[in-house]
Amino acid sequence: MGSRSARAAACAGVVAALVAGVVSGSAHADLERVERSRWTAAWAASPVVGGPNPHNDCPSGGAGLTDRTARNVVFTSAGGDLVRIRLGNAFGTTPLRVDRTTVAHQGGGAAPVPGTTRAVTFGGSREALVPAGGELLSDPVLLDVAALSTLLVSVHFPGPTGPLSNHPFTAQGNYLAEGDRTDDRTGEGFADSPCWLGVSGVDVAERGQRSAGAVVVFGDSITDTAASTDNTNRRWPDFLARRLAARGGRTPSVVNAGLGGNRLTADREGEPHYGVAGTTRFARDALGQTGVRTVVVLSGVNDLSFDATADELIAGYRDLIAQAHRRDVRVVGGTIMPFRTSFVWTPEREATWRRVNAWIRTSGEFDAVVDFAGAMAAPGDDALLDPAYDRGDGLHPTDAGTEAMADAVDLRLL
Repeated sequence: MGSRSARAAACAGVVAALVAGVVSGSAHADLERVERSRWTAAWAASPVVGGPNPHNDCPSGGAGLTDRTARNVVFTSAGGDLVRIRLGNAFGTTPLRVDRTTVAHQGGGAAPVPGTTRAVTFGGSREALVPAGGELLSDPVLLDVAALSTLLVSVHFPGPTGPLSNHPFTAQGNYLAEGDRTDDRTGEGFADSPCWLGVSGVDVAERGQRSAGAVVVFGDSITDTAASTDNTNRRWPDFLARRLAARGGRTPSVVNAGLGGNRLTADREGEPHYGVAGTTRFARDALGQTGVRTVVVLSGVNDLSFDATADELIAGYRDLIAQAHRRDVRVVGGTIMPFRTSFVWTPEREATWRRVNAWIRTSGEFDAVVDFAGAMAAPGDDALLDPAYDRGDGLHPTDAGTEAMADAVDLRLL
């Protein structure tokens, strides 16, 4: 077993045995070692508590869902020939019952590509209980997935679920249907849904190959969706994934841990649909991703809108850095982008912004820095978002802006 090829063959054999459901006894120790080196997160959705959302009609509140199927549309940044699904119940107070889950390649709309639908099991069973406050990882599924693929992950909830943890802002049309439609091959009878429900992540693996790891991009709406065009995967982490994939060979995946409206240093009181503070969710949403090796942090403009001080923001960044370094994960700091013509701006907030960005650039406390502020500024005015990238609110970038953000990242940092 000393050669690389022998080790790869042994790894492939263990995973094949797992897929066949025959791993037991001491083989589990070998499997655990294989799993740690093999899998990487290819997609994830940072969750918020279920409840009313004034910005969309995500059906996550009240009694939640009963006898309905959520068909989630997800864009994977990496590929492989094995897939596993993570079901999420991060804010649930009781176990979440799921009785059927499938994964398939997306054809058109809610319809899968013929012949690609696969049943997903959990410990060999189609039924699963997702623990309150946690996640549940599926068994490996044999499915060839290329990098930059779009999958349909369908989850049936017999319900009632109660308030359902979800990701509310997606820049992606998703689907809902009555009854168990997880095996549906037509896509007919599905209604539109604005949010991701039930699924919190997708991991991929290539048999016989080690994972290249994951880069997690952590932030707010500018990372989550910005003003990118719906159903086109033009968020800035998507463009970053395309840049990495274009290099060829083994490259890290890119996982979007953005959350619209999220603050770094504090919860938004009375607005739970914006999620808990970044310093609180960082351990789950960033460091909890399979294979994470580097996190890029771009967060803080929402804190400025609540008049956070420079010292408070710097303390928040130091908190993230300490959390990551305890897990041997690198942290790349992103400077906060210009916002002079947005609702956030005041002279006092601009002064705080300048102090915070100077600290990010010069303190040396991050492992590396991406100067988004410099890359996205208007010529001749460093506090103004370049009009070529501005959707019109002085804060959120368009598709051209999100591509420019991705282009500002030196890939050697990742």
